Amino acid sequence: METQQKTRNGNHAIVIGSGMAGLLSARILTEHFERVTVVERDRLPQQPEIRQGVPQANHVHALLTQGYRILEEWFPGIEEKLIAAGAPCVNWAMESCFFHAWGCAKRSSSDLITRTCSRPFLEWVVRGYLSSDRQVEFLSATQVKGLLTDASNSRVTGIKLRCLDDAEPQELTSDLVVDASGRNSQLPKWLEEIGYQSPSETVINSFLGYSTCWYELPENLQADWKVLYVTSKPPDDKRGGAIFPVEGNRWGVILVGISRDYPPTDETGFIEFARSLRTPEIYEFLKDAKPVSPIYGYRRTENCWRHYEKLTRIPDGLVAIGDAVCSFNPVYGQGMTTAALGALTLQDCLQKQYQNNQHSLTGLTKRFQKQLVKVLETPWLMATGEDFRWETTEGGKPNQITRLMHQYMDRLLQLSVSDPNIYGSFLEVMHMTKQPASLFAPNLLLRVLKNIGTNSN
Repeated sequence: METQQKTRNGNHAIVIGSGMAGLLSARILTEHFERVTVVERDRLPQQPEIRQGVPQANHVHALLTQGYRILEEWFPGIEEKLIAAGAPCVNWAMESCFFHAWGCAKRSSSDLITRTCSRPFLEWVVRGYLSSDRQVEFLSATQVKGLLTDASNSRVTGIKLRCLDDAEPQELTSDLVVDASGRNSQLPKWLEEIGYQSPSETVINSFLGYSTCWYELPENLQADWKVLYVTSKPPDDKRGGAIFPVEGNRWGVILVGISRDYPPTDETGFIEFARSLRTPEIYEFLKDAKPVSPIYGYRRTENCWRHYEKLTRIPDGLVAIGDAVCSFNPVYGQGMTTAALGALTLQDCLQKQYQNNQHSLTGLTKRFQKQLVKVLETPWLMATGEDFRWETTEGGKPNQITRLMHQYMDRLLQLSVSDPNIYGSFLEVMHMTKQPASLFAPNLLLRVLKNIGTNSN
């Protein structure tokens, strides 16, 4: 694996968790530490297989265009590996059919192009790159039990761990520990065990659930799309779904229900739920498709932000990243790309740390956690803003600004039915290649404001 010019911040870094946040963090850390150890509780498979620690891996995952571009830069040749596995190429503005509350968005070509694949396959490919780097070691089937600190208790110096094949506890020392262990992170508890406060949390829950089944491509499929979305329509239509192609000529069908209107996991119920959607495309697909998997359900979809950036006292030698800090409602597909942007932030902080302090990591923890907020704010507002459309959402209420944004976005999407440029601009924000402010450019703003007074039904 090729790397850029390396600036050593220390000898050894530990990453807890080998999901995408952990793998991408490990990639960055190879440029700043002599050794990187990735500790994973699961036994890591030799092939692209579902891991127990990633229950949502059974479901459709979207790597947005921004995240895809980052992976292409960090792992040269990754696209060739995806091509060899049969991962489909999707031009998102041309080949994704988006049925929103006001109809189907009008499509045209764009530079939002990725190859789509399953979560287990993507992890396996990235893990393969890192495994070929002699700097990186994977400790699988190993559980982290707590943190080690120095005599002053002001710096984390490693972790306590236990191999699942060995009852004897062990210790592993390091210059930096990165917690990338996901939604189930134990870091709040570990901080309390060494005398620190755990972070406060903000939780927004729309009680969304989804079910996924994988299918072979129907031989008689006549479609001008590769990806299809059907959204819900507040306040009454709580159902939606999507069709998504991956490697191996498989298509994932995901059905979504909000406010506890959970889609079933039995075949008859699954198909009937699809039939109930306001457009027939997903149901028509299912009628002729051959299932190649069980139907998987998932309901842990709350948005949760652990506010490490607000802690007044936190030990050095430790950072948290990815879902261990902030997890979004996964139906919006932001998680992996946000993890990549978080790893970029870690890279930037480590480079500045080296320039200012050479090999000292003092102050990195607070600096990184505060910088990470800039990455998290936009996807958080986008995810929770959509969840706040539903009266049953718990954890807060939409303010007047959020309600105005709902009205603005509704009119923008209404215009996208006849204007492909608006759909393209919308997708650029959804794929995180542009900031939401781009949707308020003068030409767009004027058109939307003219449309505000029109009937939205």
